[in-house]
Amino acid sequence: MKTISGLLKPRAGSIHLSNEDLGQFKAHEIVSKGVVQVPEGRRVFGRLTVTENLEMGAFTRSDGKKNAQNMERVFTLFPRLRERRAQLAGTLSGGEQQMLAMGRALMADPKVLLLDEPSMGLAPVLVDSIFDTIQELHRSGTTILLVEQNARMALQIADRGYVLQTGEIVLQGSAESLRTNQMVQRAYLGIT
Repeated sequence: MKTISGLLKPRAGSIHLSNEDLGQFKAHEIVSKGVVQVPEGRRVFGRLTVTENLEMGAFTRSDGKKNAQNMERVFTLFPRLRERRAQLAGTLSGGEQQMLAMGRALMADPKVLLLDEPSMGLAPVLVDSIFDTIQELHRSGTTILLVEQNARMALQIADRGYVLQTGEIVLQGSAESLRTNQMVQRAYLGIT
């Protein structure tokens, strides 16, 4: 994900979006191209308010009207953030911080949203809520690349999946084919 986002340079190969090699761009330029990452561990700006964090997500965009529309979209997806908009991000719960990290990414109006372990450390009820939101974003036309250890939830919402072991792809296919694969069921889904 860091390579796709431009934080690391690829060792080999290339990454293309809309026939453009993303490797030639800096990270902030890749955001402008429509690729936005929500990093593992949320990484909100703790000393800024919820609203200020969301505004930071729109740093590449100068269209005030579109930014206001995106802010409203974030508040519709995550009503809790509207309630907490003046609160410092560092004082939010883990689930609220995850919502804020996703909302901040949505402020950039991404074509491709990279989500790195969005359910990590969250209570089960919040995991369900985050995955519902991921599905809603996908239905609205956003392409999502999800890296997630919760294989059961990920395969329930994915179109396609890849199983990695020590950095190598060992299985790939439709989410349905992976859900019914005996090795995946035993190793990742707890089915014997």
